[in-house]
Amino acid sequence: MSRRLAAAWLAVMLFAAPVALHAADSSEPIKPFNGKDLSGWKFKGSADQSKWKVGVAKLDPNNPSQLAISDAPSADKAELINDKRGGGGTDIYTQEKFGDGTISLELMVPKGSNSGVYVMGEYEVQVLDSFGKSDEQIGPGDLGGLYNAAKPTKNAAKAPGQWQTLVIDFQAPKFEGDKKVANAKFVKVVLNGVTIHENVEMNGPTPGGLTGKESATGPLMFQGDHGPVAFRNIEIVTK
Repeated sequence: MSRRLAAAWLAVMLFAAPVALHAADSSEPIKPFNGKDLSGWKFKGSADQSKWKVGVAKLDPNNPSQLAISDAPSADKAELINDKRGGGGTDIYTQEKFGDGTISLELMVPKGSNSGVYVMGEYEVQVLDSFGKSDEQIGPGDLGGLYNAAKPTKNAAKAPGQWQTLVIDFQAPKFEGDKKVANAKFVKVVLNGVTIHENVEMNGPTPGGLTGKESATGPLMFQGDHGPVAFRNIEIVTK
């Protein structure tokens, strides 16, 4: 190759390098719920106890503490629903595991209901009907709270039956061999457009998690043994 040609080739590579780097850094959202069935999900307990269904939910007009469920018109309109009529229930989690990343989803909570979003299967963001409470009244067990760890800075909860948005920017714990060298961290949690947590470290897993142990990766888990709840537009962007 001549010197002139080599110089031209080097210039092209240097110009293209930032574009290639940007492409490598970008990540397409992972959508663990296919809108058709529960493929790609597992149960923490017995499948016979599962109340999870695919459909479309709204508050039951005869009982606002429950959900009325109908068939979804299409997969992209479907919701992942925990129908708690008749008792029972179990947690559900993704087969795929994740580390650092951002989880975004929408949720609907009936009146008085209780559930949870477990990041990596171990760190719970509380789901609760907390509508109407003042900022001073809420605690770590209210909607958006980091259970047993930190209360939301504000109560951004909507009324039962309304769809609510939750965005979780999360940093997984770091390990050197079997030794943990950095805690898991909720970098930011945004509920209905309101930032309710920033840079909250977790000293350990939340009680009631999938294994009770910390690791470099883990699944997304939804609590299903408490109350009815519906989720939709679930996306995970890994880092």
